Amino acid sequence: MKIPVTIRNDAKCAAIAEKTYGALKKYEDCVFLCLGTGIGASVFLQGKQLTAQKNSGFEIGHMIIEKDGKQCNCGKKGCFETYCSMKRFKEQLILALNLNEKVKAPQLITILEEQHDNSKVQEIIKSYLENLLVGVSNIIDIFEPQAICLGGSFVYFKDILYDPFLKQYEQRKYVYNQETLPKIVLSNFQNDAGIIGATIE
Repeated sequence: MKIPVTIRNDAKCAAIAEKTYGALKKYEDCVFLCLGTGIGASVFLQGKQLTAQKNSGFEIGHMIIEKDGKQCNCGKKGCFETYCSMKRFKEQLILALNLNEKVKAPQLITILEEQHDNSKVQEIIKSYLENLLVGVSNIIDIFEPQAICLGGSFVYFKDILYDPFLKQYEQRKYVYNQETLPKIVLSNFQNDAGIIGATIE
């Protein structure tokens, strides 16, 4: 029996789940960012997911935020994901704290809570949040969304990353149109978003 199979990008599947049933359901203009191994993305305008004629498009993770910055696997330097993927965040912490490379997110969160006053940890978090603000601000200025949903393993670091990021975002208003800041929300479906989205037509 022949069964048709469609292949989709994981971040775009996750975005469909959040737009259809999750954190982006009530927004017509919105962006989904998957902060995980890299940074995947999807954009919705007037309720429709934007698609490119060639390739999957919307490689927001490879937007340059630092000229001649860190080397990215894509071949360029200074890409958004080299500064704000959770993989890079984890690698920096492992190096700074001399941790086991196989440390999992729950263990890492516990370690970060215990090392809250560690100056190395604070510097890594500060740098991460500042770079995330630059990336998110660029996205806002380009697409003017009503909301941006942050997904991937970032969602498990709510107290450590998300809450302080919101504070900076609201205080600094690092965007062109400052009157109404888009909402920054966390994924409802966490790491299951991609699986759920893949089942939606």
